[in-house]
Formats: sequence, C-alpha cells, structure tokens
Amino acid sequence: MLRLWKATINSRNGLAFAIRSEQAVREEILALLLSVPLAWLVGATIMRTVELICAVAFVLVVELLNTAIEKLADRLTLDRDKQIGLVKDMGSAAVGVALLMAGGFWIFAIVERMGYI
Repeated sequence: MLRLWKATINSRNGLAFAIRSEQAVREEILALLLSVPLAWLVGATIMRTVELICAVAFVLVVELLNTAIEKLADRLTLDRDKQIGLVKDMGSAAVGVALLMAGGFWIFAIVERMGYI
C-alpha cells in the first residue's frame, strides 16, 4: 500500500509540474475537460462516448511523455545539439500523430451521429 501511495504522489507531482511549466499540457487538459460533456452529445453509444474521451486523454498522455523527453534533453545540454533536436522533433511528431488520431475519432463520431454512416 505504501508503494502505491508513493507512486500516486509522484504522479500528482509530475502532473502538477507539467501543468505549471507547459502551455500545451494546460491546453490539452482543458480539451479533455471540454471533451467529457461534448462526447456525451456526439457519441451515438456509451462505448463511442468513452472512446472519444479516451482519444483526447491519449493526446494528453503523449504530450506528457513528450514534455518529459524535452525536459530531460534540456537537462543534458542547453546548447544546440542536432541529435537532441531530432529526438525532440520525434516527440512532437508523436503528439501530432495522437492529435490526428483523436481528430479522426471525433470526425467519425460526428459523421456517425449525423446519420451518414
């Protein structure tokens, strides 16, 4: 139980730091909060509603991992380093792919709700 408690505290601390230090994380948390009521309007089924919320939560998860990579890279060196730059670009690409996936889920659900499929 103690290990679980410590892990929970560490997770809370990491999320709090990300919220304080990264605008993108704050924006994605806002998107997640907005997605909950919107998903209930858009989702044709309860499962679709859960999928829509999870798609937005997935973007937040990828953004948190990207932020962790960037913060760690910045601790290694603040000098311009081509390899570190490429690693940061890959993290950004992962966020972009997650955003495209979430957008696809939402578009599909909206089209489904409108009765086109």
